[in-house]
Amino acid sequence: MPVLTDTQIRKVQPGEKPLRLYDERGLYIEVSPRGGKWWRFKYSFNGKAKLLSLGTYPDTSLKLAREKRDQAREQLAQGIDPSAARQAAKASGTAEGQNTFENVAREWHSVMHVAKVSASHAARTLTRFEQDVFPWLGKLPPSEISPPLLLQTIRRIEDRGAVETAHRALQACGQVFRYALATGRAARDPSADLRGALKPVLVEHMPAITDPKRVGELLRAIHDYKGSLVTRAALQLAPLFFVRPGELRKAEWSEFDFESAEWRIPSARIKRTRQEKASGAPHIVPLSQQALAIMKDLHPLTGHGRYVFPSLRTNERPMSDNAILSALRRMGFPKEEMTGHGFRAMARTLLAERLALDDVVIEAQLAHAVRDTLGRAYNRTEFIEQRRAMMQTWADYLDKLRTGADVLPFKAA
Repeated sequence: MPVLTDTQIRKVQPGEKPLRLYDERGLYIEVSPRGGKWWRFKYSFNGKAKLLSLGTYPDTSLKLAREKRDQAREQLAQGIDPSAARQAAKASGTAEGQNTFENVAREWHSVMHVAKVSASHAARTLTRFEQDVFPWLGKLPPSEISPPLLLQTIRRIEDRGAVETAHRALQACGQVFRYALATGRAARDPSADLRGALKPVLVEHMPAITDPKRVGELLRAIHDYKGSLVTRAALQLAPLFFVRPGELRKAEWSEFDFESAEWRIPSARIKRTRQEKASGAPHIVPLSQQALAIMKDLHPLTGHGRYVFPSLRTNERPMSDNAILSALRRMGFPKEEMTGHGFRAMARTLLAERLALDDVVIEAQLAHAVRDTLGRAYNRTEFIEQRRAMMQTWADYLDKLRTGADVLPFKAA
């Protein structure tokens, strides 16, 4: 592509149709039949061709047009659509000179954040800004916020005991500052200077039973459960599937294939990013013989409806998130000892420590985003044959714990 000069632009004569003079890297100037000269930047975002207007000549010189093009290309490199960023800036007032942290944060939230995370996650982030950050930093330009000032704001969150929230707020502020950098409204990211300045987050693991003897007692209590048949089936399947509680209670009959002995959980219901939820593969849960037997026994009761475990009040909704928790309490397992999520920790611990199964296979079945030594994320459909064998081995092991058989650890083939 030829590179334009000011002389070429000044001397070009309008024609009967719009005329385009191309510079480089997507920049060109369009000359209208009336003589107007408009700078355009042609680019592609998410596979779609787009145009961005960069002003008119001579008010916008060739040098300034190239600077605007380069700024737009920097935004693209950050995964930002320049057109969407401009629209968001106008909506928030930043285009009129109101370059405040709040306006930039709201723009980042609408352009970047909501496209990457779930709606509930995005809502929590915005609420955190509105309650804990905007009242103190919202009216300041990003370039005027120093590391000590940012730390003072985040410390207010930390001082009320919300240490994890403080870390999340600082992380979100860092993303806003980096967005401001990419869009030319900040010179640096002050959050980078605050690494190690906050109290560490003390991770509290979900209560879970991992002692084989106590697991056997739990399984026997589930086997003898006298409550609802639907709740009993959910309790029986929870340790066999060890999926997240929400994935279990929202299970639909259409997701199960008895012939192939698989439960395919749609990507939209898995704990993933918004993009992965929209385009990712389903998570496969191989069905052991024991799981198949429970499912087939339950089918005549709830198989006519949508949900495998419908609410006791209506078939139009799945069972409540408290159903399994309440059943565990009634069976004598307090919340400090066992939760619905604890079945995952139970499986993770015993599969590795007692059955000596491969960590990679276990993590794949847990639907964790495990990465190999080259940084590649494992596909959730990988190791499917190993996972089939593991799920049957796991079900057999649970049967032995329930019946009180003496189970010795062994190495997987």
